[in-house]
Amino acid sequence: MKQLTVLVDDKVGLLANVSYLLGRSKINIESISVASVAGKAIINISVKDTKRAMDVLEANGYRCLETDNIVVRLANQPGELAKMTRLLADEKINLQQVTALSQDEKTSIYSLRVDKPAKAEKVLGTYLSLEGGA
Repeated sequence: MKQLTVLVDDKVGLLANVSYLLGRSKINIESISVASVAGKAIINISVKDTKRAMDVLEANGYRCLETDNIVVRLANQPGELAKMTRLLADEKINLQQVTALSQDEKTSIYSLRVDKPAKAEKVLGTYLSLEGGA
């Protein structure tokens, strides 16, 4: 799963502008997280066509980074996230970002950004989810 990260000075209306630009270009946002840290806004966006979304945002003055994320499926019960993250920690794989994508009574779907994606995919084999499986 590809993800775009936009890092800019935080200001009123920023998310309204980013979402407007994508919507006007018929790019649907599949997941999003936004944080403001020390005057900077960090916007993480998942879309089907990251190249096109990046082109639209960069044409409007936004700096974007594209990253690979791993999508995992966990049983929706206490302790499951702890088990999965312990596997990564035991293998010295650093979690850089975790985003909850969806959840129902039985299942939770998360997107993970890690420092060693190939190794993480091997370690998390039983948790890996197909990208449209959410």
